[in-house]
Amino acid sequence: PAYSYEIAHIMQDGLRRMYGEAPEDVIYYLTVYNEPLAQPAEPEGVDAEGIVKGLYLLKEGSFEGVNADARRAQILASGVAVPWALEAQDLLKADYGIVADVWSVTSWNELRRDGLACDEHNFLHPDQERRVPYVTRRLEGRSGPVIAVSDFMRQVQDQILNWVPGDFASLGADGFG
Repeated sequence: PAYSYEIAHIMQDGLRRMYGEAPEDVIYYLTVYNEPLAQPAEPEGVDAEGIVKGLYLLKEGSFEGVNADARRAQILASGVAVPWALEAQDLLKADYGIVADVWSVTSWNELRRDGLACDEHNFLHPDQERRVPYVTRRLEGRSGPVIAVSDFMRQVQDQILNWVPGDFASLGADGFG
């Protein structure tokens, strides 16, 4: 997670699932950063379910100032890369006329677990309705390539590649850590 309000939603869900009225046998862990990031207030109507499931639309791109037929892109970012993605959103629009949506990925691992669970269910139950991974449902119908970025190795973002519709590219800190 990039922001404190994301952590709050994840913690709340973890406490509910581990110690609530019907405790589950689950473990929650968080990877947090010690970077001095400005922590914005929680946006009104934030997608709390998406935060917990691993992905939510943080800032939709605006067509204001560009052609209505402008090229599109989907930027998926996690942790300290979220402010970079928001900056890239502005640069792409100003310099290239590309409208980008920025998605905050609160858990690449959770998105992968969901994708694998859907694949397993579909394999074992070919006669039942196919399950579609959360990341696929969220990105279906969104135009433009998907760019996944974090300060981890690209391998972290690449773990959702199988369930991302359309073109996919990842950017990471390979070789720097």
